[in-house]
Amino acid sequence: MKLAIATTLFASAAAFAPAPSKSSTTALNGDARSPDGLGVDPGPLDLFDPLGYVDDVDSFPRRRAVEIKHGRIAMAAFIGMMVQELGVTFPGSLDLAGDYPFADVLKDGMGFPALANVPTFGLVQIALFGGIAELVAMPASQYTGGPQDLPGGFDGSPGTIPGGYPFTTQIEDSEERDRKLNIEIQNGRAAMLGVTGAMMHSCLDSCDHHFFYPITHN
Repeated sequence: MKLAIATTLFASAAAFAPAPSKSSTTALNGDARSPDGLGVDPGPLDLFDPLGYVDDVDSFPRRRAVEIKHGRIAMAAFIGMMVQELGVTFPGSLDLAGDYPFADVLKDGMGFPALANVPTFGLVQIALFGGIAELVAMPASQYTGGPQDLPGGFDGSPGTIPGGYPFTTQIEDSEERDRKLNIEIQNGRAAMLGVTGAMMHSCLDSCDHHFFYPITHN
């Protein structure tokens, strides 16, 4: 777990390091070694691709879109885990009968033990929501989209689901846009490591808590 935390902190710091200027022939004016010009770590990892996925140009757009989507989910999950451990939960219950209070979801610990305290129908709802998001809101078959047709972008649905990046102005400057897109990818990678570490940590009998446990229990 210590290794996962250290790796997460390192990756987060690397995400905000200034990217070196490099010549490129990609559409996004990024690093030419990557098919879409993105995802090259500005720190010591550089282009970390031990399996050679960048050479498979045909399947690369799908892999990039999947990475970005998983990173976004992991960032939301990591923040959610930290907030809930501080005792901040929704009021009320997961069901109309009041048999499953939100506050009791973490009574047995974070991660996998918490899933056991969610009623079956609640898990079904989560799966259905994810399926609708994958098929309608953010189609898994759409690898680029939005106003600038960017990796991990989605066109959305007029009047219901915003396209591009909601609540932000589309970045027109190519260098600044690439920098922000790389920050998102790097933070998503760090969050995926962090969530995985937290879930594994929750399976250890001697470690029911993490994150803020020393603060909330002293």
